[in-house]
Amino acid sequence: MTQALRAPLVVPVAAVLVAFAAGLLLIALMGASVPRAIEAFASGAFGSPYAISVSLNRAVVYALVGFGFVLAARAGLINVGGEGQIAVGGIAATAVALHAGVDVLPLGLAFILPMLAATMAGAFWGGIAGVLKARVGTNEVISTLLLSFIAVWLLYWCVQSPDLLRQPMTSAATLPESPEIPMATQIPLLTGSYASPVTIGVPIALALAVLTAVALNRTAFGFRLALVGYNPVAGARAGIATDRLTVAALMLAGAFGGLAGAMMLQGEQWSLKAGFSSGYGFDGLVVGLLARGSVIGVIAGALLFGFLRSGGISMEMAASVPAALVQVVQGIIVIAIAGAALFMGRTVR
Repeated sequence: MTQALRAPLVVPVAAVLVAFAAGLLLIALMGASVPRAIEAFASGAFGSPYAISVSLNRAVVYALVGFGFVLAARAGLINVGGEGQIAVGGIAATAVALHAGVDVLPLGLAFILPMLAATMAGAFWGGIAGVLKARVGTNEVISTLLLSFIAVWLLYWCVQSPDLLRQPMTSAATLPESPEIPMATQIPLLTGSYASPVTIGVPIALALAVLTAVALNRTAFGFRLALVGYNPVAGARAGIATDRLTVAALMLAGAFGGLAGAMMLQGEQWSLKAGFSSGYGFDGLVVGLLARGSVIGVIAGALLFGFLRSGGISMEMAASVPAALVQVVQGIIVIAIAGAALFMGRTVR
């Protein structure tokens, strides 16, 4: 049994099964129909090409935040600012898409430039935490978390103020959100059909997964990150500029978060709203934690969470089961994996 638990896939798979069993038990205790809830979940998660596409698009957001978390974690840093980095990415992408005149540009620049702006905004936001860490030793957990709160309120201000990104108020019913971005600035669909609206964000995320894995495992940059992560004093004595590396790691993590914001804005929502990020950053943080430093683990976790969220929304609409139950299932998965890892560690010792 101990040998089986050591297999890389056994622990997460067992954790998922335990979490699903607990979720079904909770549904039964709530008095809801378990078969109906399962049917609604399956329909919303992967019951049609549309459902699968939406789940994949959500998985892309989780994966990008997870890549950033893993990259920073390699340097011994914990980036919990995905929520804020998504928010500033969404703000930047919206501003460029609406007010920079990019919608008339050819060769895909119309949607690429807002994505680049979002990536740079996220890098800037992550870089603030990096500079604070390098210059004055501020704990990056605290700084990235507080920066997230600032970013969320900045987003709220942008969509509330007519002088910033709020749509023109033509009537009392006008909602506090930005106008819809031009179609040319929206991320193209991979299939070309809204019946299965998976975007080119999927291949972009896969390409970034490969680049991240290569950078972490096959380059001098990845080696320096690992050295500083394991022992920053040894890294400094080896001549590594640890401060620069800290700033770079958090900037890259923030860049991934900013790009995730562009994926949400340009690929799915198309207008900036106060609830735009909707907890994706914190869920992406959990994906990064579960991956335990593995890029493949991030992809697997992102797919799991993407399909869980889609299925949870469908379950609430069709079976009157609160979507918050999915959050409970996610929490059980985290606890189960963490508990199993602790057990395995003690067994090995």
